[in-house]
Amino acid sequence: MTDSPRPIPDHLKHGLDILFVGFNPSLRSAETGHHYANPHNRFWKILAQSGITPRQYRPEEDRDLLALGYGFTNIVARPTRNAAEIGKDEYRAGREILKQKIRTYQPKVVCFVGKGVYEEYSGSKNVRWGVQSTPVVEGVSEFVAPSSSGLVRMKLDEVVAIYRELAALSKRDQPLAP
Repeated sequence: MTDSPRPIPDHLKHGLDILFVGFNPSLRSAETGHHYANPHNRFWKILAQSGITPRQYRPEEDRDLLALGYGFTNIVARPTRNAAEIGKDEYRAGREILKQKIRTYQPKVVCFVGKGVYEEYSGSKNVRWGVQSTPVVEGVSEFVAPSSSGLVRMKLDEVVAIYRELAALSKRDQPLAP
């Protein structure tokens, strides 16, 4: 019998500038215990190139980003090979847990790393990149950014441009509507 991969820890604290929310941890992240650890994932490169971080961090430094005001969680805690393995019941439960985390920690901006993550969270369809007009949790800005997965077909510079908007938003004093 094989052991199921264990969830990885959230990195949360009160008043974050940005809380990044993914679908769920990859198997590689579960193996290492760090967010966005798959070597084909462009997350750390995108953060550096967009100016969110001052340099390109490594997955094993994910906890260090708390000091910069950035945290990490997922809508579903169970690691899988891909998001298609996540069931409706897991999303339903994860959605409620995520709302509670957001209410508790009150980040300035919640960045959903992928449209599908936000769609599962909000129940909205036809979501656009950027700040969402009606946040699910009042008092925070909800921002939808492209997934950083290597499977995404957008050019890296297009993805980075959207994350630059996130960088600018996170530096403002108040949560904003679009």
